[in-house]
Parts: sequence; structure tokens; C-alpha cells
Amino acid sequence: MANRLAKATSPYLLQHAENPVDWWEWGPEAFAEARRRDAPVLLSVGYAACHWCHVMAHESFEDDTTAAYMNEHYVNVKVDREERPDVDAVYMQATTAMTGHGGWPMTVVLDHDGAPFFAGTYFPDQPRHGSASFMQVLTGLSDAWRNRGDDVRATAGRVAEHLRNAAELPSYVITAERIDAAVTTLAREFDPMAGGFGEAPKFPPSMVLEFLRRYGAGSADDGKETVRQARHMLARTVAAMAGSGMYDQVGGGFARYSVDRGWVVPHFEKMLYDNAQLVGLYARLGNELGDRVAAETADFMIRELLTAEGGFASALDADSEGEEGTFYVWSPQQLVDVLGEDDGPWAAELFGVTEAGTFEGGTSTLQLRHRPTDRADLERLAEVRTRLLRAREERVRPARDDKVVAAWNGLAITGLVDAARRLRRPEYLHMARDAAQLLADTHLRDGRLLRVSRDGVAGPHAGVLEDYGCVASGFLALAQATAEGRWLDLATGLIDEALRGFAADDGGFHDTHADAETLVTRPRDPGDNASPSGLSSLVHALVDAHALTGEGRYRDAAEAALGTVAVLAEKAPRFAGWSLAAAVTMLDGPLEVAVVGPEGEDRDALEARALRIPGAVVVTAEDASDDIPLLSGRSPVDGRPAAYVCRGFVCERPVTEPDAIG
Repeated sequence: MANRLAKATSPYLLQHAENPVDWWEWGPEAFAEARRRDAPVLLSVGYAACHWCHVMAHESFEDDTTAAYMNEHYVNVKVDREERPDVDAVYMQATTAMTGHGGWPMTVVLDHDGAPFFAGTYFPDQPRHGSASFMQVLTGLSDAWRNRGDDVRATAGRVAEHLRNAAELPSYVITAERIDAAVTTLAREFDPMAGGFGEAPKFPPSMVLEFLRRYGAGSADDGKETVRQARHMLARTVAAMAGSGMYDQVGGGFARYSVDRGWVVPHFEKMLYDNAQLVGLYARLGNELGDRVAAETADFMIRELLTAEGGFASALDADSEGEEGTFYVWSPQQLVDVLGEDDGPWAAELFGVTEAGTFEGGTSTLQLRHRPTDRADLERLAEVRTRLLRAREERVRPARDDKVVAAWNGLAITGLVDAARRLRRPEYLHMARDAAQLLADTHLRDGRLLRVSRDGVAGPHAGVLEDYGCVASGFLALAQATAEGRWLDLATGLIDEALRGFAADDGGFHDTHADAETLVTRPRDPGDNASPSGLSSLVHALVDAHALTGEGRYRDAAEAALGTVAVLAEKAPRFAGWSLAAAVTMLDGPLEVAVVGPEGEDRDALEARALRIPGAVVVTAEDASDDIPLLSGRSPVDGRPAAYVCRGFVCERPVTEPDAIG
């Protein structure tokens, strides 16, 4: 018999609709029921592609005995973290503060005001690896609620106060010297053996790598030690990730992270937000490696994540056939079965597939640490990839979380536009425009964003700051690529709403709108995680909007917001990469370029040269247009395509030769 979640739109919640647990969705009704019964609230947070969320569900939430105890002693609330990032952010902050670590599934127990007094992540069905069983946790907390109520309330009060105080952020200017210091800190945390930062697990540091790209490419001092370090860290990491088991060597696209230091074995779920960012990062590298990986990843997104409505689905699951990674790994014999006695062993050697295996059961992830250079071998590799992809399509596919998240589709639009312009792939621009149209038609209501949609129908949850920042950035990217003023208008409308509804008194931003649901604290986290923070995403939108419109208030807002993340950027730059990338661009820029003239090789060459400049805002059009102020009064020169270049509020004479842009 289905529970209340059967009416949900979230694929993650629907996965739990047949549980014997009497789940509630997050909302005042659940807390009213908890007060009526004088029971604590058990909050369980996860997402559809989360492997350990599935394990805990199978072990505990599908177990009749466990469910009966939960139903008797708790009011149980299930939340999709991707649908309600505000709820997730508040209680992840609590979980980290109370336990020293976080992750999903997240298990938090709350009082009737939403204040947490216990927090953890995955709990097994039996005690193991030093962890209490889930049932032990449930019984212990229920006893505390009934018999030690004063202690419970005191704990909840202390945690709630800590969460409220943690929202206060100091502020100062991010200077060139502090940016240099951030590179030095990153160099200390860099893994010289395998690339990336830290040890295991390793996540693709997309935003940090873009910061290093802008810092290294934008400096005139090639001999400066931090410049050398930035270039090395960037080159080593993008190459290591592209050749790793975390990258799908058959179908393109990146898994969420590697469980080991050497990028060999991924956690196999594929998230839109990772791939959307990495498409753009690799496209902006401007070399053969970058072009190839960007195209393969964009093709993956279009092939496997594109929805019927033109948006992009959130994720592919890690599991298929009840096991993680089954869809992606190979044994030597499986390669021979598909490719034959000649190509099978050749592919096994090339991809590092051994009898012992690098994964489980004698299977291996595919790695391509040394890509062939011989033309015949490259053609052979392309044919092998095609045949393996065709054979893999016969396997049981991982499930797809097909909800469309506004912020992540904004990232996808920006990434696809970057790839379209730099790789000369107009089909990517068409896909980006379709996704943007879906957001404009379905997610945008009276100037406000809704967070998610599914099957073309928007859900009820309000957009958070990252939605406004990422979608505005996507619209601005389209405005630059198409010269269509409507995208600029939509973007500035979102930015203005964000400035009205999310601004904090110190110049930074809250993550939820001023009229959003009141939680135990108003979430505010300027730190990037796997995707840009709301603050850093909005800063980028503000910088681009200022360049396109000349509106000084947008730059003022960006500078004030960056001040509130300065401490984080200095002390933990791995979690401020996107803000640091904006800060580098804002030191004396961004470069503003209007390329105007008839389509053709000459205009393409001007545009390509301008796009190679880190952080440049480049709008391309047939002729002058008042719809985008940067294009106003800008026309071809003597019938030839021309580039109008401005930096630091000063404009140069138009040029018609690419080498004159700089």
C-alpha cells in the first residue's frame, strides 16, 4: 500500500512511496502531527542517485519491523535534497557541526520547532564497523525524548543557536596579494602524483580549475612562481581526470567522484551539475584534450540526460541490476566477446583492464592514461569505443532522475554555449536555447523562479539563490552568443529580483528569499561545493550583466558580495574557487568585446581570439543593436567584421585583425 509520498513529484520521494514507513513530505502538517502526538520528527534526506541512500532504504525503510517502530515513535519526514536545498543546507550544517562530517543519506532528529538534537548519516541494519544499528539509534533517541526531555531541549537549543550565529560573515576586499596567497595554499594541498587536491575521495574541482585557468592565463608575469604553479595544477588535473576511471571512456561524461586517490574507481552516479561545469571548463582550455572531452561530455548530456521538454535531467543512478557500477565495468573476456580476438586484448591493454580487475569480481573501470598518437590507432580506438557503446546499450541501464533543476540547467546552458562557440558546434547552441526556453516558460512565474519541474510541469518549491545566479548566467551566455536582447532582459530581471529578495545587510546574500518558509535558521553558505554557491553564481551573473549593460550597481553588488567570502577564499580556497575566478576577472576587467559583422571566417576568427581571453564577455552580432548596450553603436568597419574592445571603463578603437585583440 502506498504512503503519502505517492503524490510527490520528486523521483527520489517516489522511490519511497511503497515503503511501510508512514512518510510525510516536509511541511507544517508534519510538525503539527508531531505536536499532536508529542513525538520527535525523524528527518531523512537523500537523493535519487545516492547509492547508500538505496542501501539504507532497503535495509531499514523497507523492513516491516523497523518501519513499525518508526511509525509508532516518530513522525517521519523524507526530503529530496535536490528539490529542497534550503532544508538540506540547514541540517547538513547541523550534522557537520555535531559529528564532524556530513553526507547522504542524512538522518536528523528534530524537536517540534525544527531544532535538531541528533544527527548522523547512514546507519546499518546491524551494528558494524563501529556504528550502532539504526534500530539502536531509534530506540535510544525515543527513550531520551520520553525520559530526558530537558536534556533534549537543551541540546536542540544549543544547536539552533550555533546555526544562527554561524550565518555571520566578516568582510574585506579580495586583493591581488590575497589571490596569490590562495594559489599558494592550493599548491600545498595539491596531489603531485595524481592531480587534484587532497587524498580520497576525490571530486572534480571544476570551479577551482577555472580559477587556476584564469589566474595562469591572465598573468603577464610568466616567471612568477604562483603562475607556474597554477598552470601546472590545472594541466595535471584536467589530464588526469580525462584519462581516469572517473571519466566514461566509452560514452563520455564524468562520474560524481573517485573513491580513491588515483581516480581509478568512481562512485558511478553521473550528475548534471558536474558534467555541465566540466563541458565548459574543458572547452575553455583551447587545446585538443579540452575540445575532445568537452564534445564527448556534451554529447553524453544530450544523449542520456536530455528530456522530452528540452531540459536536462538531474542524474543517472550509480546502480543497475542492484549493484553499483555494473553498467560501466568490463572484464578481459567481455571485451573479447564484443570486440573479437584481435581488438579485445588490444582494448584491454589500452584501457587497463586486467584479470585481477580494478573494481569488483574481476572487472575493471576503463582508463585511458596514454591516448594513442598514431592516426591508425586513433581510428581503431574510435571504432572500439563505438562498438563498446553499442554493446553496453544492451545492458540494464541505471535509473534516471528526470526532474529538471533550474540551477543545474542554468549551468548546462552556460557549458553548452561555451562548447558551441569554441568548438564551432551550433547544435550545442540549439540545445542550450531549448533548455533556456523551458526555464523561461515553465520555471519563471511573475519574475520569480521555481526550483524544479518534471514532465514539463513545475513543482511548488521556490527557487533558491543558486537558481537565480546559475539561470541568469545561462541567459547571459545566450545573450552573448545570439545577440538576442530577450535573454539579457530575462537575466537582469532575475538579478534584480535576487538583489531585492536575497540580499544580506553586510553586502552578501542569503540562500533563500526573504519571504521563503522560515526554518530554524535562514541558510547562508558562501562556500562552493560540487556546484557553485548561490553567492558565487550570482557574482558571476552580476559581473557579466555589468559588462553587457554598463549598470554600475551590478558591479558594486558583486564587489560587496565578494568581500563577504574573502575569509573563506583565504583560508579554504578549495571551497571558494568560483568566487576567486570572479575576483581574478574583476581585478582589471572583465574584457568587454563586441564582435560585429556578417557571418563567416573573418568574424569567427575575431570571436575565437576574444574568447581565448580568460573571463572575457564577448557578444557577437551582425550589426549594432540597442537591445544589448554593449552592441549599441557598434557596426562593421568598411563592411568588414570588427571587434570593439573595452577594459576598465576605457574603450579602444575597433580592430579588424584578431591579433589586435588583447
